[in-house]
Amino acid sequence: MNFLKYVKQETEVIRQKDPAFKSNWEVFLYPSFWALYHYKRAHKLYEKGHFYRARKISQRAARKTGIEIHPGAVIGEGFFVDHGHGVVIGETTIIGNNVTLYQGVTLGGTGKEHGKRHPTLGDNVMVGAGAKVLGNIKIGNDCKIGAGSVVVRDVPDDCTVVGIPGKIVVQDCKRLIENLDQVTLPDPVAAEFCKLKDENERILKRISKIEKQVAENRDHMIIN
Repeated sequence: MNFLKYVKQETEVIRQKDPAFKSNWEVFLYPSFWALYHYKRAHKLYEKGHFYRARKISQRAARKTGIEIHPGAVIGEGFFVDHGHGVVIGETTIIGNNVTLYQGVTLGGTGKEHGKRHPTLGDNVMVGAGAKVLGNIKIGNDCKIGAGSVVVRDVPDDCTVVGIPGKIVVQDCKRLIENLDQVTLPDPVAAEFCKLKDENERILKRISKIEKQVAENRDHMIIN
């Protein structure tokens, strides 16, 4: 692997995805830069069957960067982990191009599967801080996984998923990968509470109207 070429590629990726990036020299300060660099070294060894040496490199990198990437994982171009502490990527994970993860993300297994037991992420995917994507499931292209979500089922293309368990709250809505907003996502729980509140208000108004009619009828009967 040509180190200078790698530096140039990662500098451009980080510049596009992190507004805090001010100087090209800062690339060497990013945990994602070093985690991915050591992953690439370890992955080559893993593919050649040198599993112990590969794991030794990956575990050493995990201790230094806080980002644990199993050398068996397959990662596409334009990958970036913002901050990164607590990120875990399992052995059979497949990650497409232009994917962004935030701190605390787990791309893990469920503990019950064998063989392909970790997720597959398509292109242009953002996984928010603390989210967990578990099992042999597929996240489609141009998707967002909201912070703190737990996703255990397939997600089609062009979707936004939030909640525990994760629910699709936006579908067939093309995601712009430049928009890495983790905050202004739909909240299905809050939406349900609003619906319940509106329904409750309608019921109370109905009850009040009925009580008024009953009182008027009672007064009319007394007068007569």
